[in-house]
Amino acid sequence: MTAPLVIDAHHHVWTADYPWLAEKPEFAPIRRDYGVADLRANLKAAGVHRTVLVEASWGHPSETVEFLHLAGATEEIAGVVGFIDLLDPNLANTLARYANHPRARFLVGVRDQIQGRPDPRFLARPDVIAALRAVAEHVPTFDLVVRVDQLQAAAEAADAVPGLTFVLDHLGKPQVRDGDAGLRAWRAAVAPLAKRPNAVAKLSGLVTEADWERWKPADLRPFVQAALELFGPDRLMFGSDWPVCELAATYTQVKDALTDVLGRTDPDVFGGTAAKVYQLGEL
Repeated sequence: MTAPLVIDAHHHVWTADYPWLAEKPEFAPIRRDYGVADLRANLKAAGVHRTVLVEASWGHPSETVEFLHLAGATEEIAGVVGFIDLLDPNLANTLARYANHPRARFLVGVRDQIQGRPDPRFLARPDVIAALRAVAEHVPTFDLVVRVDQLQAAAEAADAVPGLTFVLDHLGKPQVRDGDAGLRAWRAAVAPLAKRPNAVAKLSGLVTEADWERWKPADLRPFVQAALELFGPDRLMFGSDWPVCELAATYTQVKDALTDVLGRTDPDVFGGTAAKVYQLGEL
């Protein structure tokens, strides 16, 4: 019997000139080029077979166009979550540009950098809901990169656009470093979204929400266990958030920590959910 493929549902590639890498001194360790060769080395070391490449905050559709070409040339990359700006008056043109790309089959979703928008109610705005409905006509998923205080509006958006699957990146960025206080605040905020049948979540980005220098798998365990209770394994997926994770851990350490917390390499979390949600087809 063939073992199921292990799928990383969330990683990036970038070049050292991405502007956000220069914003904070603490980003210096990851301010360099990360390309396919780096990715392949990490996948091999961690025993990961396929991946979903997520926009890396370049902030322009040209990045997504480039990533679609890259996916077509890279066997390991099974899908791309591209960039959109939900307030862009030319959003329809951007979505059409993606749809007409010769490798459009690799576009499995899109996301906006909502975590950088000050308004906690951004996702509940009527104009944003209208934009999300337009997104639903082109792609099956919308990745939510949001703060904890934006989770309630995310639940309302999921209600308003039932035909779109909302994928919560990094569990909504709980404050793992705050321990029980962080857990309580996050759990209360994420529970309404978890009740929506068109919402799923990624077990990703947690090591960089913990203490970068002193985190251990036990710090992640309460958050992962709560996510299992709220979403269930068939609505959870593993994501490395590499190379961002290198601020706190190696790619392999992230995968090993999640395996340790779960007690096994759960076939849904480590592949099945991503294949289903992102409609990755034959791999």
